[in-house]
Amino acid sequence: MPSPEDDDLGGLIGDLEAASKVPAKRRQTNIKSTVEKATALLYDRGALPDELARLVDLLTVRNHLDQASLGAIVRNLYPSGKVSDEVVLRFIGALGHGQLKPSFPLQALFLRWLVMVYHLLENPAVLSQVYSVLFNLLDTAAIRPQLCHLLALVTRRKHVRPFRIQGILDEIQQRRSEYRDDQGVRNGFAVNHAIDQKLKTARSSLPIVRTLHAQESSVTLEEIDSAEAFARNLEKIELPSQLVAVLADPLLQKFLFLRPNAEASSRISNWLMACLGDVASGDADSEIFLDMVEVIHDYVVATKTLPPILLTFFAQFLRIWNGSEKRDIVFECLSFAPLAEFEELYKTLQGLEHAVLDNTPNSQVSLLKFYTSLLRRWTIVMEAANGVDTLPWATIPRLIDYVNQLALTLTQTSPTVGTQLVILDFYGASAVLYSSKKLLQHIEITIPPPLLVYLVYFSPSLAVASRLCGILASYKRAWETVMSPAVARQLTRRERDQVNVFNGFLMDLCNCLWRGRAFSTTDVNAQGCRIPQPVQATLEAYMRTADPDLSLATAFGLSHSPLLCLQSLSYIRQLEEDEMEDLRARHAGPVTQVSLGRLANRGGLALSWQEYRSGVLEYLEAKGFGGISDLMYNTMKNLMRARRS
Repeated sequence: MPSPEDDDLGGLIGDLEAASKVPAKRRQTNIKSTVEKATALLYDRGALPDELARLVDLLTVRNHLDQASLGAIVRNLYPSGKVSDEVVLRFIGALGHGQLKPSFPLQALFLRWLVMVYHLLENPAVLSQVYSVLFNLLDTAAIRPQLCHLLALVTRRKHVRPFRIQGILDEIQQRRSEYRDDQGVRNGFAVNHAIDQKLKTARSSLPIVRTLHAQESSVTLEEIDSAEAFARNLEKIELPSQLVAVLADPLLQKFLFLRPNAEASSRISNWLMACLGDVASGDADSEIFLDMVEVIHDYVVATKTLPPILLTFFAQFLRIWNGSEKRDIVFECLSFAPLAEFEELYKTLQGLEHAVLDNTPNSQVSLLKFYTSLLRRWTIVMEAANGVDTLPWATIPRLIDYVNQLALTLTQTSPTVGTQLVILDFYGASAVLYSSKKLLQHIEITIPPPLLVYLVYFSPSLAVASRLCGILASYKRAWETVMSPAVARQLTRRERDQVNVFNGFLMDLCNCLWRGRAFSTTDVNAQGCRIPQPVQATLEAYMRTADPDLSLATAFGLSHSPLLCLQSLSYIRQLEEDEMEDLRARHAGPVTQVSLGRLANRGGLALSWQEYRSGVLEYLEAKGFGGISDLMYNTMKNLMRARRS
């Protein structure tokens, strides 16, 4: 039987801990016998939880014990009970690369030990929680077999094998290599050799850049590998044999831009039209053609341009397109259409609408989103243009007029909040365009249809109403700008006619929101929201029946409006909460000028009617509904003066 001293595993571990801190040459005694005694005890009786934790710390922290001693300890590290999560995580944390990490042979032993004690873990799920850590270590060949064994236990999938992991790593490395090549290609000064594989997966017949029959004195694009080489040899470069590769090759795109060639443009156009003809005649699969459209899309997005050749191509393509496949790609391509005379553009727009529209609101909404993108891109182009006098400015108001009818149709066919927000996206883009003094020098302001404004304003959504008010406020600022000395032009006759209609919008909305005179037609420019008088009389009678104290004129103000009543009352409640200790009465709501006076007399809030309404506007603004506040402060003269003061 071993002596009591020999059975003291804790003491032996203490000796090992002390020795681990001293280099081998400076130790007074040989540690080998201590390791032998400790491993014998571990083999005979196992390690208690505290002893196991101390040994794991000794194994996982880089120290002065030799690898043979550490390996012997791991191989004899038999736990006498359940293994805690802390021990498992200690071993997992010791895996991987780094100067302070244990050696890879020792890490492999750690993984073998985890496999051995897998059924003794207090919480087997702990390994699932570190699955991503283990998987990310698979690129380390020295511990991959042991990792695979452990992952097989965690995932219970037999296919986790070293050779399969090796195959995956070859694939990952290949993708990484292709990505680096692609980054070089995107730099724009090397032929895109990787496109061949890309196009094979896309089942496209688009060729890659290849120059045949080059002269000895000439230079081919395939030889170019830098910006310097491209600039030095620009005049010597031979045109490649297949110019349509320009759709996918950035270097060829630069070359044809710097050395435009009519023959090259003709060849590209002929190739595209021939491809279209094959599809139209049934000699080619339409799927192949649609895959090629994806390549064209990549070219258009990369260059931010849709050349006339491709615009002609799309005009023909729209005749055979079913209007649904790859719709988003086609829309994005055409949103880069150049700003041109409206008659020229209209042919393409007609073809697009004929292909897309199928008598459903969804197709109309998708078309409206396209027009919004087109207008936004044109705004960017016009802002950046130098020769502004040559731009076809008349196209913008004609496009907006054209889209006005589509938007008005959508208010009838799909009167939903989602559709109304899409409609407001378009008019928001228009408002951004009109916010530019540079563009207002040339562009006629075109307002939304009156019926659309009123239908959208009476939406069941406060967000919709607020956005509309914000857009109208932007339009008002545009009108003020174009009628000021800042813009060196006079209003056109059409604009003068629209000003009165637009002022009607403002008067009607202010009558509803602020003045307590909803649907009034007695004020200058007021249109009563275009609600016929007989309908107003019927509504008024209904209101009196439902609530004798409520009139139609005040039913859409800040206090009583179905959209604003909750926000207005919440504002009052917030004020009351802030002064709760000094109040003897609270407002029951809704708030009126008379009720505020009574409230103050009963010991409630002392708040004037004007303070209340201004406070509600600020409250709405703080809640993200700033459009209403923006319109009121830009329209009501008393609010303008209050803000200036």
